[in-house]
Amino acid sequence: MPTANHKKAYRGRFAPSPSGPLHFGSLLAATASYLQARQQQGEWWLRIEDIDPPREVKGASQQIIDTLALYGFEWDNLTYQSQRLALYQGYLEKLQQASLTYPCACSRKEIQQFNAQQSKPAGLYPGTCRSGLNGKMARSIRIKITAPIQTLHDTIQGSQTSDLSRTTGDFILKRADGLFSYQLAVAIDDSTQGMTQIVRGYDLHASSFCQQYIQQVLGLDSPDYAHIPVAVTPDGIKLSKQSAAQDIATQPPRQVLWQALTILGQQPPANLKTQSLKHLWQWGFANWNLSSVPQAQSVLSPF
Repeated sequence: MPTANHKKAYRGRFAPSPSGPLHFGSLLAATASYLQARQQQGEWWLRIEDIDPPREVKGASQQIIDTLALYGFEWDNLTYQSQRLALYQGYLEKLQQASLTYPCACSRKEIQQFNAQQSKPAGLYPGTCRSGLNGKMARSIRIKITAPIQTLHDTIQGSQTSDLSRTTGDFILKRADGLFSYQLAVAIDDSTQGMTQIVRGYDLHASSFCQQYIQQVLGLDSPDYAHIPVAVTPDGIKLSKQSAAQDIATQPPRQVLWQALTILGQQPPANLKTQSLKHLWQWGFANWNLSSVPQAQSVLSPF
């Protein structure tokens, strides 16, 4: 009698934040995650990570959606983090009930000054409030790191281990302004939305250890990971709104996608640049190979 196959159906996602228009770095992540999902006969979800209003640009969410449609992406589901706040609060309360969180009164400036004096990484939390607030007013909520050694299997970069007590310390789950942290929201979404593999840029590699830790202490499933190289300027700066990255909606989609496939190590034929988007995607679906993506942290952007 054949053994039943209980392997989960593949589900991937692209999760941009609406802080500005899509640039080439975003397109690399979208293309890699999309083709990996389709090559696995799986679903590809679009998730708008709109839980940080101070960083968001009015109209950017719809602009991102329109640009992806312009480039021929087709998603199976569209979700918005801003519609899931009650879910994040519920999981935060579970952590609080398990005594895995504590209030923190420290400001970012105080932490940076302390770390500078101790010659420690600027973003490392030294655990000042873990044993109490000492009469100060709580600002944020932090998670207790009780199992700091985290091992991450990365299909592109290989298995790596991080000691959270040396890289982040007890990181924030709810900010001083009352907003949920990126780490908490993404960890919960990736697990509860059934993501089986996260294909995204190497700039989020360190975050994966934090998100995996949250999932572990909550008893949630963790996805596999594959971190692609990040597109950078000639000065080595990651493409972003701050680095004045070009809006890809103003560029010819076929040529930009061809460049993305090339940088991702797929070796598309030159004549694809002059063919239709449909033909370009068909070639990508048929020829995509995740193992061909360069094992690098960054690549020079052609735009």
